[in-house]
Amino acid sequence: MLTDPREKATAVHALWTASESLPCDCDGILSAPPQPGRPQHPLLVEPGSVPRRSPFTPAGHAALMHSIAHIEFNAINLALDAVWRFAGMPGAYYRDWMRVAAEEAKHFGLLEAHLETLGHAYGDFTAHDGLWTMCEATKDDVLARMALVPRTLEARGLDATPLIQAKLRKVGTPAATAAVDILDLILTEEVGHVAIGNYWFHWLCQRDGVDALAFYPEAARRYRAPSLKPPFNLAARREAGFTREELAMFPN
Repeated sequence: MLTDPREKATAVHALWTASESLPCDCDGILSAPPQPGRPQHPLLVEPGSVPRRSPFTPAGHAALMHSIAHIEFNAINLALDAVWRFAGMPGAYYRDWMRVAAEEAKHFGLLEAHLETLGHAYGDFTAHDGLWTMCEATKDDVLARMALVPRTLEARGLDATPLIQAKLRKVGTPAATAAVDILDLILTEEVGHVAIGNYWFHWLCQRDGVDALAFYPEAARRYRAPSLKPPFNLAARREAGFTREELAMFPN
């Protein structure tokens, strides 16, 4: 519920550090807040209303990095939501998503610091609320949450990051080079986050007797998940635990 992004990130790191020594009540039922804590800015608009800017200009580079910082800030709330919302999962589930929250907080901190070197701050540009919309839609279905947030929305980052890095390498400025390095770290750890989503998705399918290949497209239709477009980072998706049959759904 913290609204200040830096305070939230600091609190997440502190909780993750303490979590190994804390007991986990896997069956605890927690009351749902109406919304996670957010700052007053950035202004949230419809996805199609977010201006497109070229990364080859200073303002465009800053806007691009701001959009990624916004994703990472939302990802903190997404991971925390996965921790507190769904009762009755194994203790490892809660610790997995707590680690994801801490790593997302680290990513946000790196991007926020990079924005400062560009003369900007988080909140300076408009953003959209697509990630949280899907989180809200799947609030009553942990299987759909695992299918459509880490394995769909976050996995899109595995596909998009190399394309963004290629553009930044063409820019060639010191700021662009620094951004490429930050995205290298983020991509490596996001593979792990998608892998966690894959693991718990398949664990739930096995527990509940659900056909994973049949459930995924049905859930995507039911919850109106965005359609996925190539090119796909098949190597990263394979490393994140997508099966051969699942990868066949992503032709380049």
